[in-house]
Amino acid sequence: MKKETNTKTNHSTISNVFYLLKVMFKISPWLVIGEIFMHTLCTLPGRIVSIIGLKYVIDEVANGGDPKKILLGIGLILGVLVFGETINALFFELFVHREREKLDLKLQSRLYEKAASIDMAKYDSPEYYADFILSIENSSDNIRYMLNTVKSYVGEVIAFLTISSILLTIDPVALVVVLLVTIICLPLNKYASKLLYEYREKRIELHRKGDYFARVFYLPEYAGEIKISKISTLLTYRFNKQADVIVENEKKYKTKLNSLWFFESAAIYNVAFMLVLPVYFGYKILVENELTIGGFVATFNGVMQVGSSLMYLIVHAVKQFSERSKMIDKQREFLKTQNEIVDGEHIAECKEPETISVENIKFSYTGNEKDSLDGVSFEIEPFEKVALVGFNGAGKTTLTNLLLRLYDVKDGSIKIGGRDIREETVESHRNRFAAVFQDFQIFSATVGENVALSKDYDEKRVLEALKLAGFTKELPKGTETILLKEFDEDGLMLSGGEQQKIAIARVFYKNCPYIILDEPSANLDPISEYELNKNIMESAKEKTVIIISHRLSTTVNADRIIMLENGKVVEIGTHEELMNKNGDYAYMFNLQAEKYVK
Repeated sequence: MKKETNTKTNHSTISNVFYLLKVMFKISPWLVIGEIFMHTLCTLPGRIVSIIGLKYVIDEVANGGDPKKILLGIGLILGVLVFGETINALFFELFVHREREKLDLKLQSRLYEKAASIDMAKYDSPEYYADFILSIENSSDNIRYMLNTVKSYVGEVIAFLTISSILLTIDPVALVVVLLVTIICLPLNKYASKLLYEYREKRIELHRKGDYFARVFYLPEYAGEIKISKISTLLTYRFNKQADVIVENEKKYKTKLNSLWFFESAAIYNVAFMLVLPVYFGYKILVENELTIGGFVATFNGVMQVGSSLMYLIVHAVKQFSERSKMIDKQREFLKTQNEIVDGEHIAECKEPETISVENIKFSYTGNEKDSLDGVSFEIEPFEKVALVGFNGAGKTTLTNLLLRLYDVKDGSIKIGGRDIREETVESHRNRFAAVFQDFQIFSATVGENVALSKDYDEKRVLEALKLAGFTKELPKGTETILLKEFDEDGLMLSGGEQQKIAIARVFYKNCPYIILDEPSANLDPISEYELNKNIMESAKEKTVIIISHRLSTTVNADRIIMLENGKVVEIGTHEELMNKNGDYAYMFNLQAEKYVK
């Protein structure tokens, strides 16, 4: 079957900006249009009156004009400014905050849906996993930052064109001076943008490595080892070494970038505004006597605004777009990721068990030279209870992952009822299985939802499943009892064994022909383990069961035992047959039994 592959692409800054705008526009078009329009409406009139309005008032005062006209002019200036601020405040309070929240949540929902669908193999790539985390963590920031930058950019473009048009009628020479200085700075700005891109690439790579330490120190899975050992000293040392590399990278690039940006600012503001234009204005006033006081103020304000707009458009906005573009690119790549585990054309039926045929399969994880499974073949008959045993790293969990199509085999095939599982749709195939993983998870939801793994469940079936799993803890609100405290301070906390029983109850609840149990009794005491094994054998008579266990007391009652070693099948048989053979299985069993006897 043909597999789809991913080709990673670094999109241009412009492409990423328009991509995110398109996403935002699709979710909330009126927010995008409204923010841009309102920003322009609230800023442009104020800039215009600071030129034309001030010119009028100052010239009227200088020429001894009518006080009423002067007061009217001042009143109009203040009215325009107050009106703009009032409209902007109302717009934000009544519309923007709500729509931005909606935008954030909609985009996060898209990211979560995508995260739920990506292949397990993606998690094996540290680079992909880091990009995946960054995409989700920065989604809200990307939206707010980009929307603010875009509306400011559009507003500055409109302001630049409007003020430039006004300046052309008042004093075109002043406008030409500012434009010339800006054009001179363009090559410098292009170089600064290239340097900024290199800096962002290096910074993200270094922080990706540094993020490992953040996960270690804040995830509860690591807390025990950290608290009872001195590993934190080693981790802190290595974090500080990585921090030194990050700081050196900052110093290397930021010194150059800040120098370039300072030079650009100084070139425009200091040369154009503080030297050339004052000399020019002085000549116009003192020598040619062509410029009124109001004209001088209007022209100077206009030039300052044009210069400020140009600085933003060619320096600051470019910097802001470039900085955010990399985050958008990661989000974009994440959302368009194509899975290698793809649907077949057939829909598998969830009916009675059929023969499972594993035919000469080979598999290796990305980056591993050695195959985790190498030429494994066997059959599991309908209704059989099969135990997979072997030392750590033998390939037991890998085999069950392949059965569930969490990964696909490299060579060979897995068939159910004579049909290759890759010919089935992924969802219909997985619906035939109930599984408890070695690293199972309990969710912050009700007990019923945790057992059914769905918001809709049958209470009677949930309670029966809990009973079969040996769960006896009192539930204050029955199946509606909330587990964990993330969303409810009264959420019920469970021990490791109780959590495992909740997870095991899932296989008793689900109506399907095949059950996979990976170390189902790892956190259980011997009595609970005995009861569990008994219930599994009795309740799953009409199902095919595959059990992985290191505690071989679990395997004694299995119909057959398949022993794996170094990715190969080394023994197959019943407990009695393998004990009589006195091979690897007998050695492992006697080793464990000896410890119990002693």
